This record gives sequence, C-alpha cells and structure tokens, in this order.
Amino acid sequence: MKIKFLLYCSLLFAGAALYTGCYYDKASLVYPNGSDCDTTGIQLSTDLNSIMQTSCFSCHSAANASSFGGGYNLENYNTVKSLATSGTLMSAITQDGNASPMPQGGSKLSDCNINKFSAWINSGTPNN
Repeated sequence: MKIKFLLYCSLLFAGAALYTGCYYDKASLVYPNGSDCDTTGIQLSTDLNSIMQTSCFSCHSAANASSFGGGYNLENYNTVKSLATSGTLMSAITQDGNASPMPQGGSKLSDCNINKFSAWINSGTPNN
C-alpha cells in the first residue's frame, strides 16, 4: 500500500511538473514586430556610427580600410554617402547577394539596425 501511494504521488508530481512546463504563446504577441525600433530622426553621427563602431569599423576604419576593408573607410561621410546612394550599403547589410555580405565573418545586423540605415538613406543621407 505504501509503495502504491508513493508511486501515485510520484506520477502526480511528475505529471504536474510536465504540464506546467508546457505552454503556448503566440510569437507575434510575445515579440511584437518592430515595436521598440525607433527609426525617426536617425542621425549618422550618433545612431549609425554606434552600429558601425560595433559591426564595421574593425575593418572599415581610417586605420584599417586599406588593409582589411577593401579601401572603404566608413568613418568618412563621403564614402558612406556614396555607398548608400549607389545601393551597395543596403545590399551589403541586407545580404541580398548584390554585394559582399556584411559584416564579413559576423552575424547579420538586426532588422532594427537595417531599418535605421534605410531610414537615414530615405531621408537623403544627411551629414548629421
């Protein structure tokens, strides 16, 4: 009788643990698409430079562009503007196959960061 009771309690406990460990959430409710990505008033000097500092400047800085960055110094506004207006910048960071995927050897930029570059380009690539 004691063994049956312990077995019953063990099964009840295991069932409760398994049941409470399983749940279903709609991903769109848990992770709303773009809800925390502000793309208004994007500035090159602050918003985009912080992204490029993390993901691009190790190869595309003034010090490294000729050695590692294919000659593209992304610390220079004219270079960034030229790449942006030609479409090369967006092709590289969206990794659409029309330019070398960037960052090379790293993970793709988040959708939010890509949207920030797109917003800046759509605003006319201001030197801000």
